[in-house]
Amino acid sequence: MKLEIRLIGKKGGSQKVFNVLFISVFSAMLGLGIVVPLLPFYAESLGATGIWIGAIFSGFSLSRAVFMPIIGNLSDLRGRKIFILSGLLAYSLLSFLYISANSVYALTAVRVVHGVAFAMVIPIAMAYIADLSPEGGEGKHMGTFTISMFLGMGFGPLLGGIIKDTYGMEAVFISMAIFSIIAFIICLIFLPEAKGKHVGSSLREALKSKIMRAVLFFRAMNAFAYGTFMVFLPVVGLKLANLRPTEVGILISLSIFTTAFLQRKFGKIADIRRKSLLIVFGSIVVAFSLFMIPLFNSFTYLLTAALLIGIGGGISLPSAMAIVTIAGREVGQGSAMGAFNTAMSIGMITAPMISGGIMDLLGEFYVFPFSGVIILLSIPVFWVMISDSQI
Repeated sequence: MKLEIRLIGKKGGSQKVFNVLFISVFSAMLGLGIVVPLLPFYAESLGATGIWIGAIFSGFSLSRAVFMPIIGNLSDLRGRKIFILSGLLAYSLLSFLYISANSVYALTAVRVVHGVAFAMVIPIAMAYIADLSPEGGEGKHMGTFTISMFLGMGFGPLLGGIIKDTYGMEAVFISMAIFSIIAFIICLIFLPEAKGKHVGSSLREALKSKIMRAVLFFRAMNAFAYGTFMVFLPVVGLKLANLRPTEVGILISLSIFTTAFLQRKFGKIADIRRKSLLIVFGSIVVAFSLFMIPLFNSFTYLLTAALLIGIGGGISLPSAMAIVTIAGREVGQGSAMGAFNTAMSIGMITAPMISGGIMDLLGEFYVFPFSGVIILLSIPVFWVMISDSQI
């Protein structure tokens, strides 16, 4: 069951689509990245404990996990543009609901709705780009596009920390609205619609693929590590090295930048080398970086750990994206990318909740070693799942 992509418009070339979505996704992720690292501070100001900080982040991931396969399947059938526009418009409106949230419960509810909006934007944009990926060049093509996501998320924390320190938390949410509106306008004017011929695409169909099951397991574990890093570095960094929000933003930004800058390079390598080996090696780097964090009590040392986490992601993620793109030609790119991002959401759901529980039970310094153990244990499981495929 192959998906035949068809661009609708006078001059809807693939390069135009790539450029429009690259800029739009960068802008949308920039807005999201501005807010995410500061939410733990905002949640604590509303009285959130460790477990509630986890719930606030998990609510976002839970709703997008539920809706991404559904929306991905619908986008295969009905077209990509309408979902991307609807999600970006919702991003803009939700930014103001963050400001009005005056309790932990209200903030959690806003995050849940925000997760639905996310399900309409990022995985659908990824599916649109995957539709246009050349055979044999999936790693390079998808690796180049995902730079937009990582650059947005990388600049976001840095910019968010500066805005928070200078103008306050309300200005942070307004900034998210502005960047989301910019992305909406760009897509509204310049993005052509795309539809494909596709029958029977679903999450269940995607899970029939052995390599898809393996890469989805990797993505869930990888997201568990990054969920722990993103959510609890602000809390642990304050205790370890008395880091200010701007300094936390710098650490997270530089880690994500490192991943971004390695995407295209390791995407090319993934096109000619065994992708599963790159995923294993990158996962090992991430795991040991997590073990290092509680041992460091200065910004410089924590920066070393953050950069290594970025390197691990830069090595492994382009190979994972290439595998999903290859599988997506059979099950539909919308469904494949929806499943891939759902796996990410599963990791992001479990990481804040479990790590928040570890923080409340044992203390914040046990959060990162626990996550490192989880990643190390997942590596042989992934290898057994994918080794027969020789991919």
